[in-house]
Amino acid sequence: MGDSCAGNAALVTGSSRGLGRAAARALLQAGVNVAINGRAETTLEQTATEIRAHATEGARVVPLVGDLTDPDDIERLVEETVGAFGQLDHLVTSAGGPPSGPFLETTDEEWYDAFDLLVMSVVRLVRESAPHLRAGDGGTVVMITSRSVKEALDGLVLSNAVRMGVIGLEKTLSREFAPEVRVNAVLPGAHETSRIRELIEQGVERGEYDSYADGRATFAGDIPLDRIGDPMELGNTVAFLSSPASSYITGQAIVVDGGSGRSTL
Repeated sequence: MGDSCAGNAALVTGSSRGLGRAAARALLQAGVNVAINGRAETTLEQTATEIRAHATEGARVVPLVGDLTDPDDIERLVEETVGAFGQLDHLVTSAGGPPSGPFLETTDEEWYDAFDLLVMSVVRLVRESAPHLRAGDGGTVVMITSRSVKEALDGLVLSNAVRMGVIGLEKTLSREFAPEVRVNAVLPGAHETSRIRELIEQGVERGEYDSYADGRATFAGDIPLDRIGDPMELGNTVAFLSSPASSYITGQAIVVDGGSGRSTL
């Protein structure tokens, strides 16, 4: 990506940890000013300090506490990003995954909560950000979802079903917002994040794995590259899609999973 986006401004939600954090760090390394977001102020401030050490000279990081299920918080996140940097060129949407579990044990409340977190947060973020993204030169939206939209994953009925709505939105917006704004999605497979650790631990509790080590080996066992991904590999993909280097790519859902998916589409 180089420094082709140096001086731009980005809002990366759900970025106090995990893949959102990796995306924020990758953008900072490219010289982009980044507003990061999370619900826990202490964790967010710690993340800001840690990723600031990797920023290209001149790039700034601003931590913004906010709940992605609160419409007022979303409006404020966009306003404060623009207030801090004077512009908003790139939006990266990321949110924690919904609970795992089988269909018959999933409640109505969990379905509604998952839709609010995974779909409505993106709807509201894009709605608030659109005027700013269109006002700049080469605005982008990158939605971090999951490879579960390509291939259903056992035990993740909420992710399998609800995240499909984000892809439908992404494809629609790529046409409605063109040519001023490019819109893409990245579909990560297993990466070494706290989310993966939580899923493995839940699997151990349900008796699916004998131990955490057994669960981790299971996650990596069907990956052709024979390992779980480094979050920065996903982060660098997000940074690429936010840069002029990807100027002819829009409306795409790009899988980053080490080749583990078996879908041909």
